[in-house]
Amino acid sequence: MSFLTGLLEFLKDVLSEPALLIGIMAFIGLIALKSPGHKVFTGTLGPILGYIMLGAGADFIVSNLEPLGKMIEKGFHIQGVVPNNEAVVAAAQKILGVETMSILVLGLVLNIVIARFTKFKYVFLTGHHSFFMACLLSAVLGASGLNGALLIIIGGFLLGAWSAISPAIGQKYTLKVTDGDEVAMGHFGSLGYYLSAWVGQKVGNPEDSTEKINIPEKWAFLRNTTISTALTMVIFYLVAAVAAGPEYVASISDGLSPYLFAIMSGLKFAIGVAIVYSGVRMILADLIPAFQGIATKIIPNAIPAVDCAVFFTYAQTAVIIGFVFSFIGGVIGMLILGVAGGVLIIPGLVPHFFCGATAGIYGNATGGRKGAIIGSFVNGLALAFLPALLLPVLGELGFANTTFGDIDFTVIGILLGQAGNLLSVTGIYAVVAVLVLILLIPNFIKTKSISINNYEDTNM
Repeated sequence: MSFLTGLLEFLKDVLSEPALLIGIMAFIGLIALKSPGHKVFTGTLGPILGYIMLGAGADFIVSNLEPLGKMIEKGFHIQGVVPNNEAVVAAAQKILGVETMSILVLGLVLNIVIARFTKFKYVFLTGHHSFFMACLLSAVLGASGLNGALLIIIGGFLLGAWSAISPAIGQKYTLKVTDGDEVAMGHFGSLGYYLSAWVGQKVGNPEDSTEKINIPEKWAFLRNTTISTALTMVIFYLVAAVAAGPEYVASISDGLSPYLFAIMSGLKFAIGVAIVYSGVRMILADLIPAFQGIATKIIPNAIPAVDCAVFFTYAQTAVIIGFVFSFIGGVIGMLILGVAGGVLIIPGLVPHFFCGATAGIYGNATGGRKGAIIGSFVNGLALAFLPALLLPVLGELGFANTTFGDIDFTVIGILLGQAGNLLSVTGIYAVVAVLVLILLIPNFIKTKSISINNYEDTNM
C-alpha cells in the first residue's frame, strides 16, 4: 500500500465517522470563538459522545428490526429485493475503493468551499451518507465512461454541490420543523422529507399537530414517547410473529419463547429510540453554540446540516405515525410493483423507520396529523418505486439484486445513469453545468437572506 493510498484510507475512515466530523466542526468553531481551553474540550467531546450515543441507539434499533423483517418475509411469503445502502457500498468497495475515497475527501472540501463563497451556506455533517453518495457517484460515473482524475474531480464536485444544495431545497420546511433553530437537513433521504412537507401543506393544517393529540387522562401515559413506542412496536412484532409461526420464530430467537421474543424485541426497539433522543439532545446542546464560531469567523452565516434522527425530538408522536404509514405505503408500493410485473421491493424496516419517521415530522410541520399520515405514506410509495427504477442501472454495473434505499441516492443515481446512457460523458457534463449555474446564479440575485431558503419569515 502506497503512502498516498494509506493516507486516503485514513482520511476516509475519519471523514466517514459522523461523530468525529461533528467533533472537528465543533472544535474549529470553538477555536474561532477563542473559547477557553476547558470549554473547547467539553464542547468538542459533547457532540462526539452525543453522536456515538445516537449511533448506539440506531444500531440497537437496526438489530431489533432485522428479526422483524425476517418474520414479515416468512409470515407473508414475500420474496424480492430489500434496499440496503450498506450492501451496495460493500460490493462497490471491492472494485472502486480508491475512487470512492478520493471523491469523498474532495467532496467534503468542496462543500466547505461552496458554503464559503456562495449563498448555499450549508455544511453537510453526516459523513457516512457522504461516503455512500461517493460510492454511488464512483460507480455511475465509471459506467458513463469517466475514469482516473476526471472521474474523481467530477464526482467530488457533484458530492460537494449536492451536499450544499440538498439542505437548501427544503430549508423553508426545516425551519418550520425546528421552529427557527439554525440547523438544516443533512441526510440523503431529504427529497422524500420535502415531498412529505409539500404534500402536508396541500392536505392539512399545521395547527392540527400530532403533538397536540387530545389524550384522555387515563391514557395520558401514551404521551411518554418511550412507552407509546414500546406498545406500538410490541403489536407490530406480535402480528409478525403470529404470521411467521412459532416454529420459525423459535429458530431466530436463540431459544427464547417465540412470543416473549416478539414482546422483548418491541420493548428493546423503544429503548433504542430513547437512546437516540438522548444522543440528539447532547449533540444540539454543544454543536449549535460551537457552530456560531464557524458561522461568524470562517464561513459567515454557515448552517450545520445534520442527520435525520436529530429532528426526532421536535415531533416525537409524528415519528411513530411516520414510520407506520411509510411502511404501509411501502407495502402497497410493493403490491403495485408485483401486479405490474416489476421486481418486488420489500419494505426495508430501517429506511422506513428513519426516513418514514422524518417524513412524518416534515408532513406534520406543514399539515398536522393529515400531513404526517399522507406525507409519510407518499414517502413510503417513493421508497418502493424509486429503488425499483434504480435497480436496472446498478444491475448494469454488476450490483444485481441490491439497490440503494434512501430517495436522494435513487434520484441522483437514476438521473446520472440516464444522462450517461443517453449522452455518454456529454450527459454528465450537462448535469455538472446545471449544478454550477444553480450555485452561481443566486450570487447575482438579491434574496431575502444571505443563505438560500433560510427565510427570515419562518411562517411562509
